[in-house]
Amino acid sequence: MSIAVPSMARHMISSAVMILIGLTGGVATGKSTVAKMFERCGAIVIDADKLAREVVQPGKPAWRDIVRRFGQSVLNIDRTINRQALGQIVFGNRVELRRLERIIHPRVAREQANLTRQAACEDPNAIVVYDVPLLFEAGIDKRVDKIIVVTADRETQIARLKKRNGLTRIEAIRRIKSQMPLAKKNKLADYVLDGTMRRSQLVRKVSSLLGQFHIPS
Repeated sequence: MSIAVPSMARHMISSAVMILIGLTGGVATGKSTVAKMFERCGAIVIDADKLAREVVQPGKPAWRDIVRRFGQSVLNIDRTINRQALGQIVFGNRVELRRLERIIHPRVAREQANLTRQAACEDPNAIVVYDVPLLFEAGIDKRVDKIIVVTADRETQIARLKKRNGLTRIEAIRRIKSQMPLAKKNKLADYVLDGTMRRSQLVRKVSSLLGQFHIPS
């Protein structure tokens, strides 16, 4: 899940030298695969979903807020959040989804800002890629230097969700429709990558983009 970073934190997140790239796309378009490629090619990748899982660990403030709001039914036996059970509640219910986002987003925003600031301190010429599903929906597009959207056709998304998440076709479509349409994201992007192309082609595209972003020392 994505997070909105307060505007006053903009200068803490991206310096005049460091480049902050927003990487987004639709669910099951191949965004995570592309993020790993950027990392292997030398970029620093911050994963919003990973941060979201960390801030909801058992006993943490966000975890307590989620249990209070959605009940014990969203917990696994070990007391961790059952993401599938929680997803069944919030996907398709915009009100509940927004309530969940208000619990998680501010905590993730703080973690992301800290990690980006740390990366800039360690390497002023760093290229930081922020992998965030809801970049546009949360307004983060206004706070990054460049935007990359990873896209895929609807049938590919559905097939991947059925295989990866065990969803039915109806559930997969509902998950896809909970996000901004890919066609709209593509129009707002600086760069669009086809997440259905061969891996070797994608690697070349990623390497080429990093070359464009590189700032000579």
